[in-house]
Amino acid sequence: MSSPRGSRRPAMLEQVPFAIVLLLVAVAGLRIWQYHWRQGAVIVAAALLVAAIFRGVLPGVRAGLLAVRGRPVDVLTYSGLAVLLLFLAFTITNGPFGS
Repeated sequence: MSSPRGSRRPAMLEQVPFAIVLLLVAVAGLRIWQYHWRQGAVIVAAALLVAAIFRGVLPGVRAGLLAVRGRPVDVLTYSGLAVLLLFLAFTITNGPFGS
């Protein structure tokens, strides 16, 4: 008979990829809060690319909360949003947050 503690550990390990992505987004939020919005946007885009890589490489059970839809849809969505955010971060000039 397995203990409840032993059965919870693998479930927690499934969320490590999501925690890494969330940590990157928290760092981005800090940079945006410090008025470095371009750096923050680039870090959020990097977090989305990391999410796409995790989702593309890991099986659905191991991807945890990064698995929203099917694997191709998730990878395309994460990658597409990352490219769009990078485009916006590098092309907007003289916005309300300065340069």
